[in-house]
Amino acid sequence: MREPFLAAVPVLEKLESAGFEAYFVGGSVRDFLLNKEINDVDIATSATPSEVKQIFPKTVDVGIEHGTVLVLFENQSYEITTFRSEAEYEDFRRPKEVSFIRNLREDLQRRDFTMNAIAMDKNGNLIDPFNGKISILNQVIQTVGKAVDRFQEDALRMMRAVRFVSQLSFKIEKETLNALIDSVHLLENIAVERKQAEFEKLLCGDDRKQALELILQTNIYSHLPGLSGGEDGIKLMVGYKLEKLNKREMWALLVYCLNIEKKDIEHFLRGWRIPLKEIREIQLILQYLYQRIETSWSLYDLYTAGKEVFVSSEILYLVIKGIENQNTIQHYLQLFEKLPIKDRSEMDVTGNDLMNWFNKTGGPWVKEVLLRVEHAIIAGKIANNKKIIKEWLMECNHN
Repeated sequence: MREPFLAAVPVLEKLESAGFEAYFVGGSVRDFLLNKEINDVDIATSATPSEVKQIFPKTVDVGIEHGTVLVLFENQSYEITTFRSEAEYEDFRRPKEVSFIRNLREDLQRRDFTMNAIAMDKNGNLIDPFNGKISILNQVIQTVGKAVDRFQEDALRMMRAVRFVSQLSFKIEKETLNALIDSVHLLENIAVERKQAEFEKLLCGDDRKQALELILQTNIYSHLPGLSGGEDGIKLMVGYKLEKLNKREMWALLVYCLNIEKKDIEHFLRGWRIPLKEIREIQLILQYLYQRIETSWSLYDLYTAGKEVFVSSEILYLVIKGIENQNTIQHYLQLFEKLPIKDRSEMDVTGNDLMNWFNKTGGPWVKEVLLRVEHAIIAGKIANNKKIIKEWLMECNHN
């Protein structure tokens, strides 16, 4: 066993000392068996939420109606969830009723996939009633019990299955895949925010191409915002080298491949409930990508785009053109670093300076003159120095 499990062992021991069972569960155990990095651990226990709160003095009720209590222990926080069973599900997402139980096997039985239905005790021993370790060894995504039932309970599990294909490079077991295809229409009942969270993880996984192919094969795409009818665009996207693209670049490439008109890009991204700040970043990347397809970067383009945007736009340009040599990125980065200013706030002149120099009141002319100065500085025609800028302007005005 390794961190962060080792640091959490005393939490399990306190629960056991009080007469309860306690285990590590879920994704952290799966990732431990896969030798992947583990950021946090989840703990399941036979203790009820009120019993957990009696054992640990510092707690927060983060999801107490579902049996989850956040425990603050030795400068760390741990989500501790009571063993539970779930009654009939409503809206294909949430159980109508949650019952707290004392039986670990029943708790594991309600989970989505066998690889996520493994528990581990404080000594590193596995409790694996549904052969999740075998699924991990065989790199297979398989539901606990009948796949149709699991997807009927929570339709989002279908997207989780494909997301795990992207993240883990596993295959979906045949019965599970068939049930997914038969049940895919149930995704209509799932909130966009839930779909977005899974889709973005899918877009950033190591095996994102296979996952995108799966959303086509299973018809998942037809039940995602703005993607119904977008089969050709997704196929086009799958044909590119996607492995090194970040989340913003993947969204920008998707928009490009779907051939969404510029005026409709914001509407499409808002349909995914993407935050406005991210929408603006994606729009900027696309703006400069379209410009880059037409021509090379000018110094002023590099300046107005900023480092992150022009790098993302250039990466996408190279992907679209099938150019594997990325020397141009380094070339443009060197040009960017040599720019005399990187932002308008760095200009050694203000609107007030202009009004004083020309003895004029404000107006559109101030913005126009500042823009001329900015262009001249970037082009290297004048230094970013107030005295030199004034002399240059006076000379221009005189001429």
